[in-house]
Amino acid sequence: MDAEAIRKDFPILHQQVNGHPLVYLDNGATSQRPLAVIDEVKRFYEEDNSNVHRSVHTLGQRATVLFEGARTKIARLIGAPSERGVVFTKSATEALNLVAYAWGRHHLAPGDEVLVSEMEHHSNIVSWQLACKDTGAVIRPIPVTEAGTLDLDEYRRLLSNKTKVVAVTQVSNVLGTINPIAEMAAGAHDVGAVVVCDGAQAVPHMQVDVNELDCDFYVGTGHKMCAPTGIGFLWGRERILEDMEPFHGGGDMILDVWIDHSTYNDIPYKFEAGTPPIAQAVGLGAAIDYLNAIGWDAIRRHEVEITRYALERLAAIPDITVYGPKDAANKAGLVSFNIGDIHPHDVGTIMDGKGVAIRAGHHCAKPLMRKLGVSATNRASFYIYNTPSDVDALVDALESCREMFG
Repeated sequence: MDAEAIRKDFPILHQQVNGHPLVYLDNGATSQRPLAVIDEVKRFYEEDNSNVHRSVHTLGQRATVLFEGARTKIARLIGAPSERGVVFTKSATEALNLVAYAWGRHHLAPGDEVLVSEMEHHSNIVSWQLACKDTGAVIRPIPVTEAGTLDLDEYRRLLSNKTKVVAVTQVSNVLGTINPIAEMAAGAHDVGAVVVCDGAQAVPHMQVDVNELDCDFYVGTGHKMCAPTGIGFLWGRERILEDMEPFHGGGDMILDVWIDHSTYNDIPYKFEAGTPPIAQAVGLGAAIDYLNAIGWDAIRRHEVEITRYALERLAAIPDITVYGPKDAANKAGLVSFNIGDIHPHDVGTIMDGKGVAIRAGHHCAKPLMRKLGVSATNRASFYIYNTPSDVDALVDALESCREMFG
């Protein structure tokens, strides 16, 4: 994989910020878009724009083919048995809320337990807090070890016949930890629990197969994998989705409607009320094509190499603390760190002055911040267009921070 060649596909990268060439290292928050995606969304609006599923005219039929084609591409991307299990949402967050609302509120009861890891994004915590508040179920935390991995021994002790849900991220958005979802799913299924896997930080970076993971629900989002914002997806086992109540009510999620009752559409349409994010789905389909053409093995190898280089360079900086696994082969393409007692927001501001874009804050993971004993961290996250020179720019900017703060 030639990252320098790939950079040419991304117009936004070819600019200066504060007098310096842009070094974009905030891919964990959102990736950039290649021309192939930008052009396809533009082409859709210029040639095919129409609503889907409802029209017999030509534009409506073409838009529907593109929209449903994107659904098929998602199914193939994650190894889903069929596209019937793929539900379009506006984000991974909405997908997690869909599960917690439409499944959780109808299957949880007082005394039931939901196991949630301490490294979860807020979207996979708060959604279950709301479901537990409405049902009387309780949340139990799966601890994080000092090494930045899940405490699997404690996880196994937590599992019981009270456990109804295990909600866990495949990849931590703070630590980069890759969790053993298949192993965790086996234990959860032994006690009759369902497994909800947050794949927002995994799908853009590595080959995913929901059959191998053996989870019951899997969520992802487009904007972290070169697609537009406003598009995500939920995959669920079809038998579970068929048994669930709808999430939203409105057009297209029904078969028939009377004043006092309705019959619902088949899956996945039962969960897609109203006009969906059509252009965004088309853009996601184009992004999947783009990443497939690069190759997932090549993407993963590149990120391991760039992360390994970043860990080596950062380790040589005095007063720096790096959080999470230190072996690049066992983590995703990101590094979270703090430097001395400099607040991450100050670090991020100084870095921006050097044209280096990183993330500074709690990363929507406040329980993990408390576990780490900090209020916030800096995070540099890498993608297909990042190069070793980007890491060098990061380190140079960090040295400027150290000099400025003495």
